[in-house]
Amino acid sequence: MTMMAPGNPVRLGARLLKACVCALGVLAAPDPAAAADDAAILAARPPALLSQFGFFADMARQVPAEGVLPFKPATPLFTDFAVKRRFVYVPAGQSARYDPQEALDFPVGSALVKTFAYLAEERPGGLRLVETRVLLRQQAGWQAWAYVWDEQQSDAELNLAGARIPMEVPTLDGRTEAITYAVPNKNQCKGCHAINGEVTPIGPKARNLNHAIDFGDGPQNQLARWAQAGILTGLPEVSQVSSVPDWLDTDAPLDARARAWLDINCAHCHRREGAASNSGLFLTWGETDRVALGVNKRPVAAGRGAGDLSFDIVPGDPEASILLYRVESAEAGIMMPELGRSLVDPRAVTLLREWIAAMR
Repeated sequence: MTMMAPGNPVRLGARLLKACVCALGVLAAPDPAAAADDAAILAARPPALLSQFGFFADMARQVPAEGVLPFKPATPLFTDFAVKRRFVYVPAGQSARYDPQEALDFPVGSALVKTFAYLAEERPGGLRLVETRVLLRQQAGWQAWAYVWDEQQSDAELNLAGARIPMEVPTLDGRTEAITYAVPNKNQCKGCHAINGEVTPIGPKARNLNHAIDFGDGPQNQLARWAQAGILTGLPEVSQVSSVPDWLDTDAPLDARARAWLDINCAHCHRREGAASNSGLFLTWGETDRVALGVNKRPVAAGRGAGDLSFDIVPGDPEASILLYRVESAEAGIMMPELGRSLVDPRAVTLLREWIAAMR
């Protein structure tokens, strides 16, 4: 028998009913009154099953529960062509605070939820769910946990040690490619999420949320929707908020597209407060120092990762630039980003090659 996390008895009863119906082979209808379990979010020991948080009204179809909102960065982090479903929960009566540069400042009891999946028409919702990562804002700071989905797509189980899952994934040209999907252990989560030594969110920055998505009742700017829902305060007029473009939008300026890609894929480490601060290469959206951005900058430690190249970025010469050399590699010890991917995204390689070629 699976033990349920403590919480609202009505909510627990609804979950037990759903479990019984599923056991009989009948798909239970989503419970529109379901809501996240605040006690599970704040517990010192995370629940064994993802369902015990109550984030979803329908787990397999990734339908969020009441009070849980979907969100989508304009430019997302690349993870071997995975489809990602992102959700935010802020406790009733509380709100995140707007920050013009960093991730929004979420109150204790908040949760950020991200499911990694691949297209699969035969599955509920058209997705094969692989893992769901949760960031929980507790009194002592953010806690990161990974949950691995079962084959039936009925639930995901807490995985503390990490996992390696052999699988075939679809690529851009319609083929599939064999990869070993890596689920991070708890310490590896810190490798990307540590700023000044503390775990912090990466994606939900105002500039990456300042665009419209469809919430099911029509498209709306995400920041405006969050403010309307009462989970964001301090927001200026959205026209006054910085925004990054969709990096795949060829109508957007080339420099903005490349900087947006680097900001989300590289700058969580390559920043003055990040794990790669000793490199002197800083790729944040707001960086204005061309040398810090890598232009005509020699690497701090030349070696295998640099190939036989001498500068991070050589304006007008992509093939002489270490940055491109590392992004177009899938070899351990050379590729960048070094975590979260095993494949090369040819679209990113093309974008960065064009960006460097256009530099003067």
